[in-house]
Amino acid sequence: MYGLIHEMLVASTARTPDAEALVHGNRRLTFAQTQMQVASLAAGLRAAGVARGDRVGIYLPACLEQAISIFGVCEADAVYVPVNSGLYPDQVTHIAADCQMKALITSADQVEKLADTFAAVPSLDVTIVVADAATQGPVSVDRLDFHELCSDDAAPIAAGACIPRDLAALIYTSGSTGKPKGVMLSHEQVVAGASIVSEYLEITAADRILAVLPFSFDAGMNQLTTSIQQGSALVIANWVFGRDIVKLLERERITGLAGVPTLWGLLARRDSGLAKTPPPNLRYITNTGGAMPESVLARLRELLPATSVYLMYGLTEAFRSTYLPPEELDRRPGSMGKAIPKTEILVVNDDGELCGPGETGELVHRGPTVSMGYWGRPDLTNEVLRPHPLAPAELGQSETVCYSGDLVRTDEDGFLYFIARRDAMIKSSGYRISPTEVEAMLLESGQLDLAAVVGVPDELLGARIRAFVVPSNGTVDRKELISFCAERMPRYMVPHSVEIVDDLPRTTSGKIDYPALRSVPAT
Repeated sequence: MYGLIHEMLVASTARTPDAEALVHGNRRLTFAQTQMQVASLAAGLRAAGVARGDRVGIYLPACLEQAISIFGVCEADAVYVPVNSGLYPDQVTHIAADCQMKALITSADQVEKLADTFAAVPSLDVTIVVADAATQGPVSVDRLDFHELCSDDAAPIAAGACIPRDLAALIYTSGSTGKPKGVMLSHEQVVAGASIVSEYLEITAADRILAVLPFSFDAGMNQLTTSIQQGSALVIANWVFGRDIVKLLERERITGLAGVPTLWGLLARRDSGLAKTPPPNLRYITNTGGAMPESVLARLRELLPATSVYLMYGLTEAFRSTYLPPEELDRRPGSMGKAIPKTEILVVNDDGELCGPGETGELVHRGPTVSMGYWGRPDLTNEVLRPHPLAPAELGQSETVCYSGDLVRTDEDGFLYFIARRDAMIKSSGYRISPTEVEAMLLESGQLDLAAVVGVPDELLGARIRAFVVPSNGTVDRKELISFCAERMPRYMVPHSVEIVDDLPRTTSGKIDYPALRSVPAT
């Protein structure tokens, strides 16, 4: 059913070779031009010694070369490793060493900062530089020029040997503790994700998708693969302010946009210009990476009355799990929705039994996008990927499902609601407390843009509830916030302290960095 990643590009090129495929700033490529550069890059990688299954890092800012590299690495039968461009050299070194990276595609300004990486990772002996001319560097590293490899006169290569079940990508994810670990995705899992999302978002060749999420983030990568699969245009953006995105939405006639809650918070602000310049073509927006605050959701729906809003939930280990159709927003406030197409979502208790409506259990994902596990970490893989708990005994352990670590419940109609991360639950005074519920109450005050809640150790209580808040208007009264919560929540759920901050720390994928907040010294 699902083929190879680069075959999606070949198929779309055959259908509409002259259609616009990739856009970045003033640079535009048709599908035919994109396919030519991808095939040339694949030939260059093979000529440089990259073999089937070798890991190739892609350490670039948002650009056309980043997208071309993903498909070129696949066509060369290698495994692409997208590295967030915001990572520091020591973090890149960890990823390169962990996956025994063979080649790295990066920019000229970054390559000069990676001397320690090349020295620490013996397997890394090919570097491809995105620049007008390859720069000089350590003699132990072969340097190739990206644009020369992608020239028109590059020789074609023979068809690859990979099959859809082969490893295609390593997506490094932080997790709650420890160094990042690589989630292994096969060709068929990535292609399945593209097919499923395009189905429920009804994406066609007529769409123009704005990519503001990094391709090192599974949702960002899916925007690329979905647009290529469906033959739609992908506009790759570098942005700093909400108004930058608003201008792009209008200028590029964008029909689809995916983002994380911090992005929506920027767009909902008055200085974004969204109220003055409502995008005429924006058909849908999708949220991932955490719950969108109700106040932000309400504001966006007010500003974008003709735009459908899809709230989604997923995890890198299984890609996308659920979505809430736009027509359910008012009927199911706070819901994560139901399973994405071709997927089953189970809610099970600690005994592996199905939970009934209203009962809290762990979300378990079953379907074609369940990953292959963690690179080189069978111990962690076995914790997350386990045998199907409800499979008939006659089938043995023939199917693996993904245990998300997220506690959820369903309503009577089967719609899911997030309670908390299993490892993020706060136990205070004998009560198990959901940080998400406390955050939602703080945001209901109407005085905040963002709120994050963590538990800090306490000798008597077990844990104290500590809140970090970003005021909407620069300042807020701590005592008023605590009183607001005390009037609406059980006392054991009320924050013991409130820290006012200008912004919240985030991971490279834009999510709130809760481990970093837990380590902030008390004031």
